[in-house]
Amino acid sequence: MEATPATEARGVTGAELDLLSTPELVLLMNREDALVPVAAGAAGQAVAEVVDAVAERLRGGGRLVYAGAGTSGSLAALDASECEATFGTGCDQVVAVVAGADARTASEREAAEDDETAGRRAIEALSLLAGDAVVAVSASGGTPFTLGAARAAAEAGAFTACVVCAPHSQLASICEREIMVLVGPEILAGSTRLKAGTAQKLVLNTISTVAMIRLGKTYAGLMVNVVAANEKLRERVRRIVMEATGAPTEAIDAALAAADGDARIAIVSLLGGVDAESARTRLDAAGGNVREALAL
Repeated sequence: MEATPATEARGVTGAELDLLSTPELVLLMNREDALVPVAAGAAGQAVAEVVDAVAERLRGGGRLVYAGAGTSGSLAALDASECEATFGTGCDQVVAVVAGADARTASEREAAEDDETAGRRAIEALSLLAGDAVVAVSASGGTPFTLGAARAAAEAGAFTACVVCAPHSQLASICEREIMVLVGPEILAGSTRLKAGTAQKLVLNTISTVAMIRLGKTYAGLMVNVVAANEKLRERVRRIVMEATGAPTEAIDAALAAADGDARIAIVSLLGGVDAESARTRLDAAGGNVREALAL
């Protein structure tokens, strides 16, 4: 019998879960969850290196592609889907390939994790280039679908990185960079949707958010590229412009109207003392970076 993977290990903490009271169980889970940010912080340098590599490729017109299965795949898909609305990225600039994405049932999705060929084909369908970046996500680092995706990405010459929660993984041996977040055994043995899932969510949040900050998709800690697709977000855009400029409400509304609702144009217009057309020209020259546009 093969050795138990680190992500499947049974820890003493959860050995007698069924004998504990509900308050005790809640406290236990909270204590275990509190270990995750510390473990993620320990991998900070590795995360920073991956962020810089991803940002470099996105700046050059490349794509960020996540690959994963199960909980890892769901978290990857979530992070990719939120980049468009939060940072105004193109719909094909940050994407995710997920095992069993077209499956009709949960059991079919689970079975899809074992299909290495499907992972390879999902990546090949994207026609990757050397200027793209692929981040493969797998708690154990041994999920066949994700391994197939990583191998195909490496063969295409794309930058490859992985987010894993176990040492000496197969995935790490394939990828150029490894982000290893060692969270230890789950209180429910093998349920890597718990601490491992939380760790992956934290890392993915950091990769996408910091990469977008490096690309100038934010200004002064504000989501100036947010896509105002509903009333809630339109009101958020007004608050963003108010926070960034301190301008009165009437001026903000006028600037946003002239900017067709684009917070960046409104901010550059108000702070730079120029009309919307000139603000747009400055932003185009600065690659959409508000701070650089204001310096022109």
